[in-house]
Amino acid sequence: MTRVIGFAGWSGAGKTTLLARLIPQLAARGLSVSTLKHAHHSFDIDTPGKDSWQHRQAGATQVLVASSKRWALMHELRDQPEPRLAELLGQMHPVDLILVEGFKREMHSKIEVHRHANGKPWLFPDDRHIVAVVSDIAPSAEAALPADPPRVGTHAAALARAAPWSPPPHVSLDDIAAVADLVLQHACPLQQTLRALAANARH
Repeated sequence: MTRVIGFAGWSGAGKTTLLARLIPQLAARGLSVSTLKHAHHSFDIDTPGKDSWQHRQAGATQVLVASSKRWALMHELRDQPEPRLAELLGQMHPVDLILVEGFKREMHSKIEVHRHANGKPWLFPDDRHIVAVVSDIAPSAEAALPADPPRVGTHAAALARAAPWSPPPHVSLDDIAAVADLVLQHACPLQQTLRALAANARH
């Protein structure tokens, strides 16, 4: 059964470096792992001038390149909307774990990657889908307060006072075995993830 967990954080937090260290740890535990990464703007994985690049420049919607070692499918959106995470997950082959890098605004279970030197705010206080934190510092109780707290007197404020929200579990950026444990503890089945994403898209 395929399970999904996201890794969200500001640029420069070290998400890609962390995943590069985490994947061998998970593979050593006998798990098959795939990754799905959000890139910004007009990224390219092809070399200008090569045949496949020329095909895309000529107007092809999809270009599939295959060799004895690997194959890659490139899909040009051609002014169509950027696909949502649920659609992209539907393109993945079955594996034990899909690690999603980025997509921090989507409503799937995520682990926040945070680096103090970035000087950026924590994401978890305003995202209840962040289930754990991987950082070079532990979040303080003050950090757990949402940036936009509920107004006093509202039902939400009453609930917040009745059940204060503490920071999610935290492990160090350098403790890769502990990060792997977090992944296995919090990764959600693919179908459950897709249902949650679909429910959010309807609202």
